[in-house]
Amino acid sequence: MYLRTTQRRNRDGSVVRYYQLAETVWDPARGRPQARIVHNFGRADALDLAVLRRLARSIARVANAGVEVPEDLGGGVLPDLVIESSRPLGGVHVARALWEELGVGPALRRRQGSGRRSADHETALFAMVANRLLEPVSKLACHEHWLPEGVHLPAAASLTLEQLYRAMDFLMEDVESLEREVFFATADLFRLDVDLVFWDTTTVWFDVDEEDEQERVRAGRRYPALRRRGHSKEHRDHEPQIVVGLAVTRDGVPVRSWVFPGNTVDATTVETIKEGLREWKLGRVVLVGDAGMDSADNRRVLSAGLGRYVLAVPAGKLKEVQEEVLSRPGRYKKVRDNLHVKEVVVGEGERRRRYVVCRNLEEAERQRHHRRQVLEELDLELKSLRRSKKDHPKRACELLASGRYGPYLSRDEHGRLRVDPAKVRKATRMDGRFVLLTNDDTLDAADVGAGYKAMTIIESCFRRMKTSGLRIRPVYHWTPHRITAHVKLCVLTLLVQRAAEIRAGDTWRNLAAELEQIQAVRYRVAGKTIVQATRPTSRASEILATLGVTKPKSILAIEDPAVAPSGT
Repeated sequence: MYLRTTQRRNRDGSVVRYYQLAETVWDPARGRPQARIVHNFGRADALDLAVLRRLARSIARVANAGVEVPEDLGGGVLPDLVIESSRPLGGVHVARALWEELGVGPALRRRQGSGRRSADHETALFAMVANRLLEPVSKLACHEHWLPEGVHLPAAASLTLEQLYRAMDFLMEDVESLEREVFFATADLFRLDVDLVFWDTTTVWFDVDEEDEQERVRAGRRYPALRRRGHSKEHRDHEPQIVVGLAVTRDGVPVRSWVFPGNTVDATTVETIKEGLREWKLGRVVLVGDAGMDSADNRRVLSAGLGRYVLAVPAGKLKEVQEEVLSRPGRYKKVRDNLHVKEVVVGEGERRRRYVVCRNLEEAERQRHHRRQVLEELDLELKSLRRSKKDHPKRACELLASGRYGPYLSRDEHGRLRVDPAKVRKATRMDGRFVLLTNDDTLDAADVGAGYKAMTIIESCFRRMKTSGLRIRPVYHWTPHRITAHVKLCVLTLLVQRAAEIRAGDTWRNLAAELEQIQAVRYRVAGKTIVQATRPTSRASEILATLGVTKPKSILAIEDPAVAPSGT
């Protein structure tokens, strides 16, 4: 039922409006809905507005709406409306809905309990995850600026900085059990395929000079010294760092994460990751890793207990691959336009090794073009060195050590640089090719190749965490348990982000840009302070429907003037 306005135009051009109380009913004869007039109030210009005000107050009182209709509207003119603020609402509204649906919120509240843990750690953890998802800043900036001014999140507006830190400590008390519970809830919700689990490691550096030297004990749990110097994947070997390990499904949904000391070698993480996933009893799982994980010891560990793996091998460094795999003739099978595969088996019996050679013709052409350009530049450099009457040992050493020119150079019997034809042929043989090793005979060559190609999903996850979106660094914490908790928060954020992207079929960047249009507006009118959500745009409404998230309530809060603003 609604108040309907109709109008009639007179011959002199004037317009007369009428107010009617109407309702929509179904007309079976016409097969469509139709307005039915319940009451005519008469002409708008002759209507006594007090009648409508009395009706509105009566409806509000019966419906318990909590809204008082002022007696005097100033002759029909709305009272002064003062807008105090406007804060983003859509992104945090979706994040909260997914947080609950993925089971993170309920799992944390069950662990939170009561009594000495009466502090709302779950709200504090959600606030930090929402911050990383929408506008990642430090915990201090989150507390001082983002929560009170940058978002509509009234439940977290009164949190202190100490409560945020205590919530991180609470997270670490039972984080492995929480990860397991949340993942299985997510797997059931999204019907995730966990037959292939991709794992890899990355490094995160710190703006400090000294390494951590001693392990620490927190709540009966030992944490190794994490910030150590090691091989940096960001080419910052002089900076202390940590190593972050991540296992994800083929959909890019995090399974589990690990934090290792910065001097940890990739190949030594395999046993930890294998044991950690074995405890979860995921069923039949094939672990997929890159060339940094390949070693005889790792293959033995992965094979134990009927374990299955697909590993990239450093083809350019292995004699067996160069002499027996790449040189063996055979026809490639086309899987897709950018992937052709060929299976090669070396050895027999228990020593049998099953290789899959993968080829990308477009990438091969790109690499050939690049090498021609490099060799042309190198030819000019070498001619310049020969024409010079002076020795240039420094320039020669620079060329030999260069990652661009060095792979094609060697020295002749006189110690002078020359292009090595054998090295050029070796590089040519690898154009557009990579080699995989697997012990799973149930997967054909096409499945092995296509499965490893999906390894790019974990690289995408690392890019999200490090250089775009979640921004895992800079890390302002220095104790091992807080550093680990920070990484776990970033992984939880990645989980919420991927859940939204899978459902919506779009990137979080695009989703967040549309959801940001939904704002929480705080204004004063008729002696009341009201917080109201703006109407979602058509695209935002589509996103909410696709995600299965209800629209925010229109009226979020109604306060007396004496009530201090909170979270808006």
